[in-house]
Amino acid sequence: MTLALAHSRGWLEYDERVCTYWPEFAQRGKETITVRQLLAHQAGLFAFDEPVDRDLVADLDRLGPVLARQAPAWKPGMRQAYHAISLGFYQGELLRRIDPRNRSLGQFFQEEIASPLGLDFYIRVPKEIPNSRLATIESPTALEMLWGFPIRLTLATLYPHSNMYRALIANPGAAICNDETRIYSRNLEVPSGGGVGTARAIARAYSVFATGGQELQLCPETLRLLMAPAIPAERGFYDECMKAEIQFSLGFCKPSPTSPFGHPGSFGHPGAGGSFGFADPEAEIGYAYVTNRMGTTLPFDPRDVALRAAMSSSIGR
Repeated sequence: MTLALAHSRGWLEYDERVCTYWPEFAQRGKETITVRQLLAHQAGLFAFDEPVDRDLVADLDRLGPVLARQAPAWKPGMRQAYHAISLGFYQGELLRRIDPRNRSLGQFFQEEIASPLGLDFYIRVPKEIPNSRLATIESPTALEMLWGFPIRLTLATLYPHSNMYRALIANPGAAICNDETRIYSRNLEVPSGGGVGTARAIARAYSVFATGGQELQLCPETLRLLMAPAIPAERGFYDECMKAEIQFSLGFCKPSPTSPFGHPGSFGHPGAGGSFGFADPEAEIGYAYVTNRMGTTLPFDPRDVALRAAMSSSIGR
């Protein structure tokens, strides 16, 4: 959403090269990567070769050069691999480069999207939000994971050299999102894994994108691009991390035969454990479901599916 807003303001073009806005990015085989390819998880930058710890994530001026030095795992645009944690860091640095005020992604989101819309959602939880308001994560048991996840994905999450393990399990961003009490770790921005908020807030944000975006002054061309079909990598939509077909476009997931939701022009994104939110411009609906009791069913959690079915029935769709 932050980069869509930047597009509406004329700060970037999706088909322009990332290095046009971030010159240091043009090294180690990343010279031709476009913004569209990056947001479609086609850049091959799903893992880090250099150590990325809490101190580095807290210092964006130090994190940026590490991101720029990372080499893609394969020729960009050839394959798709879910940039589970890394994508948010790359989006954040790109946004800092194009924002005239050089704000972090969390700060930009708060000032330009969350505050104007009155959203109870944060990418960096403020001090005035007490821990008592933050739900702790209830992880599934090992048996539930073995029973629920597809076998190929389960094996990938257990093998230390697999793409999925490197993108999610070994990626430090996943670990530092939460502290030892399993409550959100403060004073850090992990955009792809550390968003904290309510389902109502997520649905409200998506509803603005589903109904023309006037509250955020989104331009019609931006919304048209978000609604357009996803463009596959050279080898299609098969995801080398998730071990399944997923269609990504401009930072969002798109409906597909294997992952249906809303109408064809819809766009949204699932979250770990079963959370999901999306905009359906044809139905003019913004939807969200969140849970702290993590599920293991893919691509969608049965609780979310049942809720969406009830919503669709209630509006006669």
